[in-house]
Amino acid sequence: MDRGQPVHLPRLLADPRARLEAPAEHPGGRDPDAGLPPAQPVAPGAAGMKIAVVGLWHLGTVTAACSASGGHDVTAFDRQSQTVDDLKAGRPPVFEPGLPELIAQGLSAGRLRFSSDPDDLARADLLWITYDTPLDPDGGADVESVITSVIQVLPTVRGDATVLVSSQLPVGSTRRLERIYRNIHAAGEATFACSPENLRLGQAIDAFTRPARVVAGIRHESDRDRICRLFQPFTDRIEWMSVESAEMTKHALNAFLATSVAFTNELASLCEPVGADAREVERGLKSDVRIGPRAYLRPGSAFSGGTLARDVEFLIEMGRTQTLPTHLMSAVREANESHKLWPGRRLADILGDVRDKAIAILGLTYKPGTDTLRGSSAVETCRWLAERGALVTAYDPAIKALPAALSQIIDLRSSLMGALEGVDAALVATECPEFTALSGDELVRRMRHPVVLDPGGFLERQLSGDRRIRYFAVGRAA
Repeated sequence: MDRGQPVHLPRLLADPRARLEAPAEHPGGRDPDAGLPPAQPVAPGAAGMKIAVVGLWHLGTVTAACSASGGHDVTAFDRQSQTVDDLKAGRPPVFEPGLPELIAQGLSAGRLRFSSDPDDLARADLLWITYDTPLDPDGGADVESVITSVIQVLPTVRGDATVLVSSQLPVGSTRRLERIYRNIHAAGEATFACSPENLRLGQAIDAFTRPARVVAGIRHESDRDRICRLFQPFTDRIEWMSVESAEMTKHALNAFLATSVAFTNELASLCEPVGADAREVERGLKSDVRIGPRAYLRPGSAFSGGTLARDVEFLIEMGRTQTLPTHLMSAVREANESHKLWPGRRLADILGDVRDKAIAILGLTYKPGTDTLRGSSAVETCRWLAERGALVTAYDPAIKALPAALSQIIDLRSSLMGALEGVDAALVATECPEFTALSGDELVRRMRHPVVLDPGGFLERQLSGDRRIRYFAVGRAA
């Protein structure tokens, strides 16, 4: 097997699409390649495959819809019949820009079917495991629930099929599933491979259909052709390696990005008291050819959501299991947890005491373009403020209602101006276009005291020089 070398297939688009990968979970990051044309579907019969996508939440629904748009014949499976019924009606289980339309196209074209019957998986050339890995009550990854769900469909796997694992699971999981399959099918010849997911919430369709590259881990040469055909509509660059190396690559990538975020924010906190500007330091770092302009060095909020933190935890647990030290990963986790307190502590410093102060939180999801509150730093800040007696209002265009526990501490408003009305301070938690378009005049007119905390510096251009407003960003001297 020729590992580590990219495979270049005939290009399906006239224009080159080779590009560097955008980070999967950058706090407020922008996609520098927005506006490129989408990949085109393969010609009927040319490369279309019969595939089954197993597990339909964010990752699986996007994978199924995008694969169908690329010309593949897709059966999308989940045991939750309500989820399947909703998808048949064109209602995805999560918010993702463009996803309802893509599902509707696939259903209309007859290339996309949703099913809760595991027998429908038997016709597939390739089973694509796409369960989102849930969090357990302690905030860790509930790996066993995913493994159990996959085991339940293994009896239906066709004898010569490829099982491709993309769920975010610890290294060794693909081999573990293959061993279980061999116990179920003593004479079965299905093969197991790994291609780590590249889900970017809010930009998931673009990330799937125009990836910088695909990482594929295989042990059987027969899987190479199928994986090439699978991704042919979207990219001609595949990095081949062993299954375990592919699994470890995902851990390493997210841990590296997490380390970059933690490093940048810690450096920014040192900039504040000495009068340095962290954004100027960022520019200086990126100008060095050893670092580069796309490095993950933007000061702002702590990393949140589940993806980066989950892989940091996987590596820490791996070190514990192998009795090897993971000093750096443990420090990254500690530094990030500490930085999550920056907004609350800064507000307390500025206001003297947050008790009975009205504070608006602009953005509750962990990043724009999604409606997930899981792991949101903004929600953690709301809890911190409420515990200290603050009166918390909030607005997020993607959130129409809050879970009962949060609605007791957060007054969710239906408009941005309604959230700002009469407050003592505002925290800009996400880079939502509606927030970044705010003017100083609007803030002064609506707020009782125009104090703006903007960790990511999203409004710096229009507010940093406005003497009417007390403006604060991470890494910027007050």
